[in-house]
Amino acid sequence: MNDKLKLIVVSGPTAIGKTDLSIRLAKVLECDIISADSRQIYREMDIGTAKPSPQELASVKHYFINYKSIHDYYSAGRFELDTIELLKGYKKDVMLLAGGSGLYIQAVCDGIDEFPSPDPGLRNMLQVRLDDNGLDSLVDELKHLDYNTWKAIDLKNPKRVLRALEIIHQTGEKYSVLKSQSKKSRNFDILKIGLDMPREDLFDRINRRVDRMLEAGLLEEVKSLRPYRDLTALQTVGYTEFFEYLDGKYNLDEAIRLCKRNTRRYAKRQLTWFRKDKSIHWFAPDNYEKIKALIRGFIVS
Repeated sequence: MNDKLKLIVVSGPTAIGKTDLSIRLAKVLECDIISADSRQIYREMDIGTAKPSPQELASVKHYFINYKSIHDYYSAGRFELDTIELLKGYKKDVMLLAGGSGLYIQAVCDGIDEFPSPDPGLRNMLQVRLDDNGLDSLVDELKHLDYNTWKAIDLKNPKRVLRALEIIHQTGEKYSVLKSQSKKSRNFDILKIGLDMPREDLFDRINRRVDRMLEAGLLEEVKSLRPYRDLTALQTVGYTEFFEYLDGKYNLDEAIRLCKRNTRRYAKRQLTWFRKDKSIHWFAPDNYEKIKALIRGFIVS
């Protein structure tokens, strides 16, 4: 890793313009971009994850887009290890880390030093397993994945067992290890930029982006992925609503309405996560000159 490496984080909610800004900055700074998007990692998920276009990907080198298959297990913990390994061999002085997956960004900047908020899709999957197969099957899985936690917690308490498994699957780390971790030191400097705008403007952008996704063929993509809908990677907004439409649970207009609503709710949760980080410098996405000036000062410091 370059001893002078400066890592610039561009974060914020979905649809706010992180891709456009990060590509524009990368061209000026002559650097590469690490994608911190937990869904764009998967090769099979294109339209519903709003990946950069082929032209955008060709204009600046991106890492960790189309990196894994939906059939592969991946986690924030593995993303941390992969990113740190990548940075060790990186030759330039500046790298951009851009995306809206707060846990992935935290993993790179600090290490995973606190437990993530529950993931609704994962929790639902584990609850279905509990209902169908009973507590013993989950206890056996916990014993296999994290023996120390299996020994320590109340194995008769379904909530404790479910939460431990949630954390293990979300982070890729043992619950017992995470409990003893502290913030990790990094040998690169970090500048964090957050993007925000008035809620009504953001929500309008989200609604219009869903419409563009449908025009681009989102339904066809969902149909192609339907056989794999139970995979964790596909338990996400923009896909689950249309799986249920294909099941006949509701009509297309209702699926679109729910997709837009759930995406807006997801954006609000993202902002809540990022607002907890007091080191983030907040800007409107079109405030390019002030963002660039802040970065210039950071690079020469």
